[in-house]
Amino acid sequence: MTASTPPAAPLQHTAFYKFARLADPARVAAQLREWTAHPGDGLPALTGSILVAAEGINGMLAGPPEALDAIEQALSAAAGPLGGVFAGMVFKRTDCQTVPFRKLKVHLKAEIVPLGIAGVDAAARTGVNVSPQDWRELIAQPDVVLLDNRNSFEFRLGHFANAIDPQVTNFRDFPDYVRAHADAWKREGKRVAMYCTGGIRCEKTSAWMLDLGLTAYQLEGGILNYFKAMPDAERDWHGECFVFDNRVALDTHLNETATTLEDVYTGAPDGSADDAWRLARARRLDDAAT
Repeated sequence: MTASTPPAAPLQHTAFYKFARLADPARVAAQLREWTAHPGDGLPALTGSILVAAEGINGMLAGPPEALDAIEQALSAAAGPLGGVFAGMVFKRTDCQTVPFRKLKVHLKAEIVPLGIAGVDAAARTGVNVSPQDWRELIAQPDVVLLDNRNSFEFRLGHFANAIDPQVTNFRDFPDYVRAHADAWKREGKRVAMYCTGGIRCEKTSAWMLDLGLTAYQLEGGILNYFKAMPDAERDWHGECFVFDNRVALDTHLNETATTLEDVYTGAPDGSADDAWRLARARRLDDAAT
């Protein structure tokens, strides 16, 4: 079986995250392992990846729609084993023509998204969320600096018109770019807007940026939510959106494209060693999963 193998039955992908203070992340992880292995009577185990840390949860899962319904309801319940800590969490569903994952992994981590700066509390505060409908108007304003809060290989595959690529190879590098430009943005009276795939990277970064005296505007729900909410998203978006699973990339209508891992990781003008490493790693992971 290869990454391009179509699912034997209707299959969907759900992506979700929430910053929330967890008193016992290990207990939450154990409960998630149980729920994903047994989502309901007669329903198959889910596959995907979930990160759990003291700051919250970040996950991607795939399975039949009924199984995803069950796990989403359990996770977001206002009562129950998790005490309602994830109530109100948003889930982003997309259809699958390719099996996104082969296995399930639930990991305990120091951070659910590794900004690498101690003391950032995105559960307590964050930047200004902007709806997809208002985002289009915001990024057209001349006083707005539009930042792509993703890796350069993701930017190359697709991005919003007039967005800046900070040229980072790892999310932990993004704060260096912000620090280098923050004073100039403030002097020039610029507003900072940024976006990422699902919203989590922006939410964590914008919480930290408040300490620099910057209020960042962030696309609510990220690129995937924009594609879902805006039928004409191609007006603002150039290219495709990379997703971190076997589907590789989606177009502005959330359909899988023919883009391959080689297309994603061999497009750097300088043929960077980082991209070569990422491609080799992706191939190893795919081979190990088959």
